[in-house]
Amino acid sequence: MMKKFILLIILIFLLPLSLSAEVKEYKLDNGLKVLVIEDHKAPLATFQIWYRVGSRDEPAGKSGISHLLEHMMFKGTPKYGSKAFSKMVKKKGGVDNAFTTKDYTMFYQTLASDRIDISIELEADRMQNLILDPKEVIAERNVVMEERRMRYDDDPQNSLYEEVLAAAFKSHPYHWPVIGWMPDISSIGRSDLLSHYRAYYSPDNAVIAVSGDVQADEIIKKIKASFGNIPPASGRTVVASKETEQKGERRISLKREAELPYIIAVYHTPSFPHPDSYALEVLGMILSGGKSSRLYRAIVYEKKLAISASADYSGFNKDPYLLLFDATAAPGKDIKDVENALYAEIEKIKKELPSEREVQKAKNQIEASFVMGQDSIYNQAQIAGMFEMLGIWKLKEDYMENIKKVKPEDISMAAKKYLHEDNRTVGILIPIKK
Repeated sequence: MMKKFILLIILIFLLPLSLSAEVKEYKLDNGLKVLVIEDHKAPLATFQIWYRVGSRDEPAGKSGISHLLEHMMFKGTPKYGSKAFSKMVKKKGGVDNAFTTKDYTMFYQTLASDRIDISIELEADRMQNLILDPKEVIAERNVVMEERRMRYDDDPQNSLYEEVLAAAFKSHPYHWPVIGWMPDISSIGRSDLLSHYRAYYSPDNAVIAVSGDVQADEIIKKIKASFGNIPPASGRTVVASKETEQKGERRISLKREAELPYIIAVYHTPSFPHPDSYALEVLGMILSGGKSSRLYRAIVYEKKLAISASADYSGFNKDPYLLLFDATAAPGKDIKDVENALYAEIEKIKKELPSEREVQKAKNQIEASFVMGQDSIYNQAQIAGMFEMLGIWKLKEDYMENIKKVKPEDISMAAKKYLHEDNRTVGILIPIKK
């Protein structure tokens, strides 16, 4: 325990240094923004390219197309064949990967800093020259469908999560999952992918974040040479959907082969940088920041109603999202009792202000996590890129400052404002025998 305390103190003292890492910003004539963070501690560099396209930007009936296109980005151009990109990076001792979210898609490579030119050349090439071979499209579509089967269709708790999101969002495209619905995935063809690619994979819809042992002036010259002549796109659809106010609890049940009952309860909440987002962040940590947090201590440890109980505030979304509670009932326990216990903890924090000590502990945990998250060059670039996707990278400077200002009364007020029955969607997993 003493070692953990000392580590926390060290992290907090390091905070001003970590947050002051200078971000140098550039913008090319074609709209491409570049963020460079020099960090010369080790001869490594991370290259990340962020595209402002996720599941929220997909046409109706084609859910999952952004995620499938992410897969297809590794399937080659006329200059570099299928999977050649990753092979070249690995051959040079680097690592690469990508991920898609509801709001954006990101590709990255981490290499020895004197080999970062590979990333610049390869990413510029596949931004404009993707082949999208029909055979590769069919093969990769089948891969994604199998991924969906394994991660969602065959996982009762993940299936319930999908159902709850679909019920919570009626008008906003957060309604559908990032991986897509199975019938939609199976309907995606080459022409669909090509249209999506041409609309969203362009310099004016992208941000490059480079962090590590690089010289900013040199790296921007190389990026201009490779990306500068790529034209911006036109005809891109701008998502303007807003979720209508929920005016009554929604409930769903899912019967699946499972060992134990499971509950998810979600509440609509604003996202960062809304003024209430900071109190909601601290509230989530008070309720679910480890085994000493309120939910675990009350429902798992003391009442022994559940084997797990947690809360998660998802504040880093482009549009308002959710605060999620979930719990898995202990063997022989009634899921209704678990649900009531969750609500009891929510009501408790509405009626009684959390203590100053409890609030400070939660803020320290957030602070330490945020600092530790910037300890690597990859995370430095990722934080700058993520905040840029939310508006502008400079927002990261405001994040911790506003977390520090949260008071106990702010937390209770946020709970009263958002965590009420009419704003709630509840899903119950009902186990059935094989």
